[in-house]
Amino acid sequence: MAERGWRSVRGRTTLGATLVVAVALLIGAFSFYGVLSASVHSNAERAAEQRISELTERGDGPGGRTIDSLDDEIVQLLGEDGSVRAASEDAREALGSTPLPLSDDPQTMTIDGEPMLIVSDDLDDDQTLVLAVSVEDGAETLATVATLLAVAVPLLLLLVAVTTWLVVGRALRPVTRIRQEVDGITAERLHQRIAVPESADEIAALATTMNGMLDRLDASAAAQRRFISDASHELRSPLATIRQHAELAQAHPDITSIGELSEVVSEEGLRLQGIVESLLLLARLDEGASGREEPVDLDDIALGEVRRLRAAGLDVDGSGIRAARVNGDPRLLGQLLRNLADNATRHRRERIAIGVEPSDAHVFVTIEDDGAGVPAEERERIFERFVRLDEARSRDAGGSGLGLAIVRGIAASAGGTVTVDDSRWGGARFVVTLPLAR
Repeated sequence: MAERGWRSVRGRTTLGATLVVAVALLIGAFSFYGVLSASVHSNAERAAEQRISELTERGDGPGGRTIDSLDDEIVQLLGEDGSVRAASEDAREALGSTPLPLSDDPQTMTIDGEPMLIVSDDLDDDQTLVLAVSVEDGAETLATVATLLAVAVPLLLLLVAVTTWLVVGRALRPVTRIRQEVDGITAERLHQRIAVPESADEIAALATTMNGMLDRLDASAAAQRRFISDASHELRSPLATIRQHAELAQAHPDITSIGELSEVVSEEGLRLQGIVESLLLLARLDEGASGREEPVDLDDIALGEVRRLRAAGLDVDGSGIRAARVNGDPRLLGQLLRNLADNATRHRRERIAIGVEPSDAHVFVTIEDDGAGVPAEERERIFERFVRLDEARSRDAGGSGLGLAIVRGIAASAGGTVTVDDSRWGGARFVVTLPLAR
């Protein structure tokens, strides 16, 4: 945390909160000082104007006898020519014969180092009464307030910064703990989970999300290990068969012939090639490779499968095939129907039906048989890789266990889905849903 400093969430939050409060405090301080200063000056002007009004109402004449007797006040009576006709004792001591400045508005000046407010009032005989009132008390008040603000604002900012730093640090402490726990979870320890705080806040939601991610990673890693194990077994079986027959032919050439050996090698080699090609196709589908995109007539592909199966002597019903076009890779879509048709062929008793039915924005491709069907609890698992049901465990009957996984992968790459339920004859009915081409 120390290395990241102000670039950390804690530092940026503290800096941001401090800056916002600083701006607010400075605006408030200057506004308060400005209002207080205006109020002090306004009060001083009103007091000075009230005092000079009182002096004017006394009827001070040209002789200035009343003015001369004033004490602790600076008052001058100025003639029409601006000369001093009379002055108070303090005015004579401070100014002598120098007249105070005249102005329609109150003004300030310094007399003997003391700030004074100058106000004036015209008399009836073309004379002017001028009064100078000290505003030193107001200036001292403003200075005191300015000093207090200059001290209080930095202290408040320091308090805000320290409080924000501590509060954010306390709030982020569970995040640090979660980070440390996640950092300790390796590929060999994906079963570990993060302790969820009891606070029921965003941190608890983060911990729950992290645990969900770890669950998915754990399941993915387990599926990957299971897939590698199954793939190794499937690839090892044909290789072992080829090796056994080769060793038998080598050790006992009189028992087996070259023709028998070549037949075994050819069959197992084709099986090995099919497994490798299926694995490569699944890998491309996992990477999101959907092949080339072009309009594809699904009814043509379905009718082609009907003709292929009928040529093999099978009873296939193709009356449910309607014209429908989708966007996708014709090779992949052809393999999708081929895999489903071959699966139905392996599990049928007598009949197979293939249908293509467009509806609104989707097209439904159905392939059903009259076999034993798929138990409800197995209808999702059969789309996993290298999964065969009990009745199809043998390689001759059940294939490699990758065909339906490829079907689901191709359907997903084309933006569709595949499900299985009961057929009209009690067997299995596979339904592929694909979006129609616009």
